[in-house]
Amino acid sequence: MEDLELARACALYADDKKAENIRILDLRGLSPISDYFVICTALSTPQLRAVRDEIIERMKDEHDTAPNVKDGNFESQWIILVYGNVMIHILTPEKREYYSLEELWGDAPELALTVEAPAPEPQPKVKKVAVKKAAAVKKAPAKRATKKKATK
Repeated sequence: MEDLELARACALYADDKKAENIRILDLRGLSPISDYFVICTALSTPQLRAVRDEIIERMKDEHDTAPNVKDGNFESQWIILVYGNVMIHILTPEKREYYSLEELWGDAPELALTVEAPAPEPQPKVKKVAVKKAAAVKKAPAKRATKKKATK
């Protein structure tokens, strides 16, 4: 799995747990630490845990890979996961505003979270030929022959 695909997968897993303001920064050529940062906000300690666990479990289940580094604790309100050249930052709103990683790495271009699927090719329009339906003809109900009682 390429690093950009890995970063996008982690961003989508965070989104599945309702992380907010998810960003992927391309740090190639700007940082010796990492090629990509995935930065997201969790609004509470339980959500920090849920986002972290979702990323770890899905990366293990779907891509058979574990993080090289797990750092931070819930009290610090900042969790870091490292998968090769991808570093995932899960922060509370207060910590995200205080550390302002997007501003610190302001020269890094931001990437789209997903790759858009190509639009399907337009299909040629086929003219539909109107077919007249014959009007249904109601059949008159068949008359029943009345049976006469036999007289003795």
